[in-house]
Amino acid sequence: MPLTDVDLLRRLVAIDSTSALSNLPIADEIATYAQSAAAIEYLKSPDGEKANLLIRFGPEPNADGAGLILSGHMDAVPARETGWNSDPFTLTDSGDRYVGRGAADMKGFLAVALNAAIESTSLRAPLILLFTYDEEVGTLGARDFARGEKRPLPKHCVIGEPTSFRPVRAHKGHLKLRLFVTGRAAHSGYPHLGDNAIEKARPVLDGLATLRRELESEPNEHAQLFADAPYVPLNIATIHGGSAVNIVPDRCEIDVGIRLLPGMSSDEMVARVKRAIGEATCEVLSDSPPMLLPRDSAIYEAALPFANRSGDESVSFASDAGWLQTLGIDCLLFGPGAIEVAHKPNEFTPKDEFHRAGDVLRALIARFCA
Repeated sequence: MPLTDVDLLRRLVAIDSTSALSNLPIADEIATYAQSAAAIEYLKSPDGEKANLLIRFGPEPNADGAGLILSGHMDAVPARETGWNSDPFTLTDSGDRYVGRGAADMKGFLAVALNAAIESTSLRAPLILLFTYDEEVGTLGARDFARGEKRPLPKHCVIGEPTSFRPVRAHKGHLKLRLFVTGRAAHSGYPHLGDNAIEKARPVLDGLATLRRELESEPNEHAQLFADAPYVPLNIATIHGGSAVNIVPDRCEIDVGIRLLPGMSSDEMVARVKRAIGEATCEVLSDSPPMLLPRDSAIYEAALPFANRSGDESVSFASDAGWLQTLGIDCLLFGPGAIEVAHKPNEFTPKDEFHRAGDVLRALIARFCA
């Protein structure tokens, strides 16, 4: 017998699905609960420790793109922050909200989507639940899915990121790079025998700072979608080098994050970084593409009657939508809860939004699948 949305959310919150751990326990819980589905597939990560879940209700997809995908990520960020008023892995009823790690980002959506799918009957077009791994550490599950998936899929997708039911049709990407400057170790009493990698990193930092200023001043046709930061931010995030005060450092590592605007190529940006940093080497740690959904997309128009229209229709964080879009899927970020409380102590989803979400999803399922 199906659980209520709240009881199902309670089960999901109780499972620690931090990205550093295997997500198979939460995937198993979801797959067992969804056993009435027409098909359930585990799409394993290359190391076999994690899996995307592809759960189908109704007929198989075909080339016409009919049907609907409801997508969310199963991983959550760690709950090591101080300031929690309750156990992060016990869903807590706190007046007008449900509190727990992942309540907003985004186990609340997973619970509601699961129940809405299980309750759906007489589906004439496929309803797909795509639940991914490792979104929080670089949209890795969605990347692996997009690179390996060849079969037909529904053209329209709702990704239940916490947007407070604001219809988000655009987001920036997030390209994470690690730069390496190498030198030669020596005793610090004889520095002429070494080659100080940290000193050699200075022109690299100068080159990155120059590139940052260039990116902030360059025009882009989609910049107006991001009023708070209408440009490509480049962040020099961390620097690590050296091993002891009496040793000339032979290595310096610099981590950089760049948030690309829609339409921009990560390959072209990596090439610009390499030109800016001279002899240093560059490694791509992760690449989450930007996303842009046209206003005339059917999924955008179908969501509008249920939408909170206050605020911009864009966000500056990346999501699985960037990779799914590469498969020709129209993606809309649209879900209960607010990103502002995610990744923080006492993360919560408002009760009214959480309980409303089921009705919203059932209406969209009826629109695209019934």
